[in-house]
Amino acid sequence: MSARTSALMRPLVAIGLAGVLVACGGGDSDTVAGDDASSTGTPTCPITAEEVPAPAGATTDLAAKPVVTPGKGPAPTDLQYSDIVVGEGDEAETGDQVLVKYLGAFYDTGKEFDSSWKTSPETTFPVGVCRQGTVPGFAAAPIGMKVGGRRQVVLPPHFGYGAEGQPPTIPANSTLVFVIDLVEVTPSGE
Repeated sequence: MSARTSALMRPLVAIGLAGVLVACGGGDSDTVAGDDASSTGTPTCPITAEEVPAPAGATTDLAAKPVVTPGKGPAPTDLQYSDIVVGEGDEAETGDQVLVKYLGAFYDTGKEFDSSWKTSPETTFPVGVCRQGTVPGFAAAPIGMKVGGRRQVVLPPHFGYGAEGQPPTIPANSTLVFVIDLVEVTPSGE
């Protein structure tokens, strides 16, 4: 993944243990990019995200539940990510199946709306990287991450639940923050 900008997928997997996110299933042929592929034939995602500095005081202990602080200033209008911890394991690519731990919060308040941590610290959630059937920002978030990494991603409404929201939990036009820990990568086709 580029140090400055990473190519992320359009549909992010709106996943949810508590029913907030839509589980992503799908096979290898349902990537967001469809027929769009790089010169190597690997599917690509049509979204890019801007890398920004990690928030001050971000939780770097992967055994500890992450904490999200309220955003400073106006919410971003583009997808942004910060690598809080850079992993050293396998790297997630478009089309892969990954297991993640996650926490979702509101940008304005930092208030949590969903988390895999609420079940137990070991609970993981499967995500099809850059596959249809989920919130665009979440599905793209693992691209370029390595196992053992923790990333914070800020999703403007058009990369999240949009003008409709996900009542009653997520109001319309909400900017969301997800902190994602990458636990395992299964390459596409395995």
